[in-house]
Parts: sequence; structure tokens; C-alpha cells
Amino acid sequence: MKYRIRHTTTYDYESPVLHGRHLIRKRPRSLSFQKVIQSSLGVEPAPVWSNNSTDYFGNFVDTVEVLEPHDRLVVTASSEIEIGPRPMDTSLRLFERDWESVRDRIQTDPSCFSVREMCQNSPLVLRHPRLSEFGEKTFTPGRPLLDAVTEFNKRIFDEFTYDPTFSDVATPLSRVLAEKRGVCQDFAHIAVGVLRSLGLAARYVSGYLETRPPPGQPRLVGADASHAWASVFIPDFGWIGFDPTNNVLPGERHIVVAWGRDYSDVSPLRGVVHGGGAHSVRVAVDVEPLPVVSQQQSQGGAI
Repeated sequence: MKYRIRHTTTYDYESPVLHGRHLIRKRPRSLSFQKVIQSSLGVEPAPVWSNNSTDYFGNFVDTVEVLEPHDRLVVTASSEIEIGPRPMDTSLRLFERDWESVRDRIQTDPSCFSVREMCQNSPLVLRHPRLSEFGEKTFTPGRPLLDAVTEFNKRIFDEFTYDPTFSDVATPLSRVLAEKRGVCQDFAHIAVGVLRSLGLAARYVSGYLETRPPPGQPRLVGADASHAWASVFIPDFGWIGFDPTNNVLPGERHIVVAWGRDYSDVSPLRGVVHGGGAHSVRVAVDVEPLPVVSQQQSQGGAI
């Protein structure tokens, strides 16, 4: 699949901002199954200084500094990408390993040292006995890890209610678990928290998901949204994503932007401003499917 993505964030301030410095994570990562054809960033007012780099987790980060007084900030990232199938063969015997042996190997095998930080507490996800208790209904003794994760993914989908009015980034995970309500960000945090509380390595993934209109209805520009899911580490293979909001394993409709310990590592836009007072935020995301030109077409029909 090929997509054109446009992600715009607009801040309206009650009084002028005199100086702003912002970190922006809106440009997709280049991965084995995800090719970034082009990516650009627009900022209004124009920054006096900008820089792009990668952070600790390898995510693409733009840093901008705006000195022109302004009561509105508009940040737009535009990207064009091509996505293929995730490299995953569930017939491999390594997927038959029970989750306890995976947990123990992560903790003892030096080759897994780099992923152990994804077993620990993070700013928005703290391990807790209630989280492990919730997971133990699925992660029963001797059960293969992938089998347990697949059912766990479905449990969150079945038992939690999607409610965009329930939470925000400051809502405690304990309340989300107790009320069983929230949005994709909350469900990804629950998934990560349960796996870490069981001793497994899990990370938070942010990106986009192509949404399809009902049959016969046109696509609505700006109707798509940022999305979040989780991934679990399997030694000798790597990370496998799972999307509890939709009860699927991510495929060609899931576009990866960034990953980290939790949302605080991957927030699309954060910064510090001088002035501004109270503000409001509007976000518009458009994920537009594009036709993929085959090699035969690009060569004028040559075989």
C-alpha cells in the first residue's frame, strides 16, 4: 500500500507567544516493511532555527524555534510512504515457546540486554499487581507467548469500551483498568503495563491507521487520526505488534511513526513557550491511499 499523510496541529493562544521552542515527532520511520518516499515539515510562523535528528529510540525528531510573536501556531507534517507486509511466519517453532521461558531468557541472556529497559517502569506506565492479575487470566502456565498475546489482544478489545470523552494523557492507568474505558492510547498503555508486570518486554508504538468509509460513502479529508498500539519482544525474532483497539496484528494499514516506553516518549508535539496564556488545540490527520504503479506500468508495458 502507498499513502500520502498530512498531520496538522493548530494551537490558538489567548495572548501572543513571544518565544517558542518545540520538539516534533510526526515523520514516519523507515523500516524493513515501510519505505519513506518523501517527508517534509511546515511551521507557521516560520521558525528562525530548525534542526532534525533522531532520538534515543531512533525516532525522527524535528526541533524548531519561533521568535515572531504569534497567537496561533500551525505545524504540518506531510509524508508519502509505501508499506508492505510485516515479516512474520507464525509457523516458526520459536513462536511455540511458552511465555515464562521468554520472560526468563530476557532477564538472563546477555543478547537481550538492550530490551530490558522495556520491562521496567516508565513515566506513564508503572508495573502493578493489579495489572499482572488481569494478565494472568490469559498468560496461564506453559502457554505459548504468541498464543497468549493474541487472546490478550482480543480481551482488551472485548472488555474495554472505546470512549474518547473518558480520559486524557494524565488519566491514571489504574482508573482505565478499573473503569475499562478509554482510547487507543489507554489500551496500548494497559497492554504494555500488563506485559511488563508479568516480566515481559513491551513497548508503546505511535502512528496512523487508514480508516475506510462505509460502502458507497466518500472519504472525509481529515477524518483519520493518530493511533497507538503495543509490541512484545520475542528473542531470536524481534518485536511483534498488536493492536488491542481493533483486535488485529498491525498490517499494511498501520503506519509507524515512533516507539518508546510510553506516550511521553513519542508525543507528536511538545515544547516550551513564553507567553500565550490559555490555549486550545486542534488536530487534523488525513491518510490518503495512493495508487501503486507496478513495474510493468512504469516501463510502458514491457515484460
